[in-house]
Amino acid sequence: MASRLGARDVLRGVSLDLDARSVAVVGDNGSGKSTFARLVAGLIRRTAGDLRVLGLDPDRDATELRRRVALVLSNPDAQIVMPTVADDVALSLRPARLPRAERDRRVALALERFGLDGLADRPAHDLSGGQKQLLALCGAFVRAPDLVVADEPTAFLDARNARLVSDHLLADAGHRLVVVTHDLGLARRCERAVLFSDGRVVASGISDEVVDAYERAVAC
Repeated sequence: MASRLGARDVLRGVSLDLDARSVAVVGDNGSGKSTFARLVAGLIRRTAGDLRVLGLDPDRDATELRRRVALVLSNPDAQIVMPTVADDVALSLRPARLPRAERDRRVALALERFGLDGLADRPAHDLSGGQKQLLALCGAFVRAPDLVVADEPTAFLDARNARLVSDHLLADAGHRLVVVTHDLGLARRCERAVLFSDGRVVASGISDEVVDAYERAVAC
C-alpha cells in the first residue's frame, strides 16, 4: 500500500496484517504514522495497493466504515463543536436517529462512564484540557464503535490525565484500538506495535519488542 500527498510519497510499500485488539503506531515525526492512521480511519485515500479495515474497503465502503470507526485527535478542541458537554456527546448519535429518550439515556451513561456526568450542562470549551479530551473520548465511545483510531491522544496532557485517557482507550469495551503515540509507556501497554520510518514499516510485532527496537534506533 502507498499514499502520496502532493508530489511526496508519504507511505511506500506498507504491508501489514493487524488482528490484535490494540495496536500502537510509533516512529519519529514525519515517518508516516498519522497518514497511516488517517488511511485506516477512511479520512484519506490510498494511491496504490489494497486495504481492508474491519473487512471493508475504505474507498468503496466509506459510509459503513464511518459508522463503525471513531476518531480521537490530539487536540480535543478540533472535535468539540456544540455549546454544552451533553450536547456535544449527543451530536455523535445524530446519524443514528434515535428516539430522544434513548439518545438521552445513552448520553447519560457515557457521561457517567467518563466521569463527566456532573458537567453535562457546562459550556464544553470551559473544561480543562484533560476534561476536554475525556469529552472527545465520550463522543467517540457513545457510538459503540468497532474500531477507535486515536492520533496522539495524550500529547497535551499531564501524567495523571494521560494515564486516565490511556486507561479508557485500552479498556476492553468491545472495540479495537489503533493508537499513534510518542508515549512509549502507552505503546507498551498495547498488544502489538508497528514502527514507521521514512514512510515504511521497519518493525511490527509484540509491543515491547518493537518499542525496544525504536529506543535502540533513537539512541544511536
